[in-house]
Amino acid sequence: MKVVVLTGAGISAESGLATFRDADGLWEGHRPEDVATPQAFRRDRRLVQRFYDERRASLGRVRPNAAHVALARLEEALGDDLLLVTQNVDDLHERGGSRRVLHMHGELRRVRCQRCESRHAWEGTLADEPRCPSCNRRRALRPDIVWFGEYPHGMDEIHEALTEVDVFAAIGTSGVVYPAAGFVDYAHAAGATTVELNLVPTPNGDFHTTYEGPATEVVPRWVDHLLGT
Repeated sequence: MKVVVLTGAGISAESGLATFRDADGLWEGHRPEDVATPQAFRRDRRLVQRFYDERRASLGRVRPNAAHVALARLEEALGDDLLLVTQNVDDLHERGGSRRVLHMHGELRRVRCQRCESRHAWEGTLADEPRCPSCNRRRALRPDIVWFGEYPHGMDEIHEALTEVDVFAAIGTSGVVYPAAGFVDYAHAAGATTVELNLVPTPNGDFHTTYEGPATEVVPRWVDHLLGT
């Protein structure tokens, strides 16, 4: 059985991690165009670096929840037959025990050099413009985050997995942001069973089954059902 799981902000929110986008459309008090585009970075580099420094620091104050742990248990059972794709830039899946995680929108605890294109794990700040560990250039590092107008990571691998998937599950995601919103269509084309696990069903969502409720409750139950435990 080949399974592809897509997770969004809803799974991390239950760990106490604020979602970037608030009900008023702001990202923790900032307009997305001010902190989440290449143009914003060129216009006010210091603001953008500070914004992601704060998000990175916030990871130390949260812990994985029961939904993260349940997905790690699913990976333990399925091995390479599970691909966990996340829209989240936190590391809660990894800290919950998952190893085969594809961060399509990048990771807060990684940086990319705009000069030599190297990528590095990163725990500290970028506001003081440290040197790139590879090329030693200053003012070259940026958050390894996929901003608006940039191409998500791993799309070829995701599309390949969706062509042969047996079960596709979307967890804690609004289902309206592309390209992730189109994954369910690829899964249907492959003849897969499609499942949504969310606080509320996605409007006009095209899933065979919807489990409505908090991720910490519905995801462990779904994993038990899938594994027959």
